[in-house]
Amino acid sequence: MKYFLHSAALTLALSTSALAETTLTVANWLPPSHPLVSELIVPMTEQIKEATGGDVVANILPAPLGPPAAHFDFAVNGVADITFGVQGYNPGRFKTTSLVELPFLSDSAEALSVAYWRIFDETLREAGEYDDVKVLAVFSHGPGEVFFKDADPTSPDLMQGTKLRVGGGIVHEIVSALGAVPVEGPSSKSYELLSQGVADGILFPYESVSFFKLIPELPIGVSVPGGLYNTSFYIVMNKAKWESLSPENQAAIDSVTGEALARMAGEMWDRADAAGLAAMEGQTTITPATEEQMAAWTEALQPVFDAKLAEVSETGLDGPAIFQALKAEAAKVDISK
Repeated sequence: MKYFLHSAALTLALSTSALAETTLTVANWLPPSHPLVSELIVPMTEQIKEATGGDVVANILPAPLGPPAAHFDFAVNGVADITFGVQGYNPGRFKTTSLVELPFLSDSAEALSVAYWRIFDETLREAGEYDDVKVLAVFSHGPGEVFFKDADPTSPDLMQGTKLRVGGGIVHEIVSALGAVPVEGPSSKSYELLSQGVADGILFPYESVSFFKLIPELPIGVSVPGGLYNTSFYIVMNKAKWESLSPENQAAIDSVTGEALARMAGEMWDRADAAGLAAMEGQTTITPATEEQMAAWTEALQPVFDAKLAEVSETGLDGPAIFQALKAEAAKVDISK
């Protein structure tokens, strides 16, 4: 009888433990080998489990639930508990992301991502763009550079009349302002666009040129101080699922997301860019932008700056002031940690 009671108690305890564990689904639309998955999303799930003592387990779904542009709403509607993506895939929905996507901001994805999170947490939340979700992180990839199949990298008219593949959003406007013809297409079609002559070049960070196997097509690259553009990303969680967690588990997840997750994302992109640049050695010649080019591009892009900061101000925030705060924060972020 004693043994029976002991066994029953043990069974009840195990059942209660199993019921107490919360499983979160994490949507993914990228190949598992992509560093955004293998070096950010996977470690994030591991850290959530560790921080909550195993109470919360986040499992990455084995197949995409839909196109990248649908992923923010997957989190809003609870199709998945955690999703990540690019705000620019939903044109017109996120005006505040323009702040971090403008040119010449930072050579470090880590510095810019940490600064972006801090500015988001302090002020950008007030715009209300993320009220329907719990934001786990916002961050930026590394500086976007420009690459060509054939060009004089020091020419003041480097981009004039060229056809450059872009992913849409602000980079489309940047390319147009610099006199090039934007050719829109998904990253996965970049090789096809270049190899078939549909595009003469591309705007990409070093990581992407390598990851999408474009190095043989792009022997010429021009590095731009602070980058010609950046891309904003989000990681968000379904609000109802978040609110269903205990305060203790919420605090534990907060401890490994937010600024910590933004920093991890930036570190990941910086490593990936360094590896991408190394892979170009002997195949792609990278030339720093000249002072003449930078002066011309800065002047040509001023209307883009003005328009994008005005869009931010439409949310009720002071776009120009916040942009200056973002630049100042990125300049002082410690990237030695």
